[in-house]
Amino acid sequence: MPDPHLNKPNQTTAATALRAETLAMLPAGVSTPGYDRQALTAGVLHVGVGNFHRAHQASYFHRLFELGENSDWAIVGAGIMGFDRAMRAKLAPQDWLTTVVELDPEGYRASVIGSMIDFIDVDPDALIAAMRDPKIRIVSLTVTEGGYFLSAETGGFDPTHPAIVREVGASGQPQTVFGVIIAALQARRSLGLPPFTVMSCDNLPENGHVARATVLGLARLIDPELADWISENVAFPNSMVDCITPATGAREIDLVRTRFGIEDAAPVVCEPFRQWVMEDNFPQGRPSLEKVGVEFVKDVAPYELMKLRILNGGHAAIAYSSALLGHHYVHDAMADPLIAGFLNKLTVEEILPTVPAIEGVSLTGYVALVAKRFSNQALGDTIPRLCLDGSNRQPKFILPTIAARLEAGQSIDGLALEVALWAHYCAAAHDGSAVAIDDPNATRLTERALAARQDPREFLAMPDIFGSVAGSGEFVSAFSAALERLQQSSTRTVLADYLAR
Repeated sequence: MPDPHLNKPNQTTAATALRAETLAMLPAGVSTPGYDRQALTAGVLHVGVGNFHRAHQASYFHRLFELGENSDWAIVGAGIMGFDRAMRAKLAPQDWLTTVVELDPEGYRASVIGSMIDFIDVDPDALIAAMRDPKIRIVSLTVTEGGYFLSAETGGFDPTHPAIVREVGASGQPQTVFGVIIAALQARRSLGLPPFTVMSCDNLPENGHVARATVLGLARLIDPELADWISENVAFPNSMVDCITPATGAREIDLVRTRFGIEDAAPVVCEPFRQWVMEDNFPQGRPSLEKVGVEFVKDVAPYELMKLRILNGGHAAIAYSSALLGHHYVHDAMADPLIAGFLNKLTVEEILPTVPAIEGVSLTGYVALVAKRFSNQALGDTIPRLCLDGSNRQPKFILPTIAARLEAGQSIDGLALEVALWAHYCAAAHDGSAVAIDDPNATRLTERALAARQDPREFLAMPDIFGSVAGSGEFVSAFSAALERLQQSSTRTVLADYLAR
């Protein structure tokens, strides 16, 4: 169903190009920074200025500055990839400003976020120099789940990853963000400066521990003595982050132009829900984010599991089933009783029992909230976005839940069906359907999925993705049975049969 908000006629006579000097010219309904951006100074360097960072972390900092607090903690953007260069080119003419639109069904709200005051040239040397600046006390990251060079077989740092092998042989010329971090920490140590805190904001279980393992693993290959110093002196706090943030395309750019009168090359749309839970481990200090709703706790792990298994696992559950049924928008999929029923049954019966209790939090209430968030028609989130990068997301959001249930001797019928739906989706891309795999391992996934038409175990023959789970006879049997049902019957029939059991 089309978004009714996008069919309204233009409510403004002309769009205003977003820049610092035009903020006063924006329509009255648009919230603009109430603080003096010229008075802000850098405290955080963030690598990976994508939509999620701007909707989430940058928005929290913006709200903090609106309170007149912590003006020495502004954000400096950074990156090392080609898409970072493209983002910098879009934001530079806008003085690093971003329009963030919260797509609340009760009414859209647009805010111009001003918490980022610079964006370092996309160059390793420039990035090292920026991290060396003593004003930078936190280096934060959103480099995606696949950006930490993890092994599915061990769950830890993978020293054999091609990018790591290249990094070790780069002769002091870092090529990855973690190589840059190590070089910057080495420089600060040589200058007698305290190290910055490394704060991961990616969707990973114990993301701080993961970031630490990657930094230390690479550092030990480059300079073992430096690795020991990092281990003793650098903090890597864990955090849980949450805000559904669709990709930006022509639809979103047009929305910001026509409804809010802003010409923004890279606006962000998101749901009106945000959550940020962090371990309070910042030796060089931190901004007072608790004043704008960030929760600081001793143990983030239960919150992480809740979110990763229920919300991210839920996204995985509906992604491939919905794609195979031809749904494009997530809210349309949730209106399909088979999809909503599959999500609920799988979550309640198999995922929820693996999530530990959290004092003061209703897990069943969280399950209901997630379903409501997925059903937000105004958000316009898409099934293709949820299907992205399955080879990195499945090992983070689904396979650990399978492993936990196997270890507890519990059934995995629904989870095995979810993995079978992914395999069936990968094979469908070969058949001229509307399915298109957007994954760094797309070619191999298709090859394995096609081979699985003769023997379902062929899809599981990817140890770097499935790890030890593929060695479980119970999982292999349940997966094989589910995939064979999908190959013999329609997806709709298989889902209906699962719900009827």
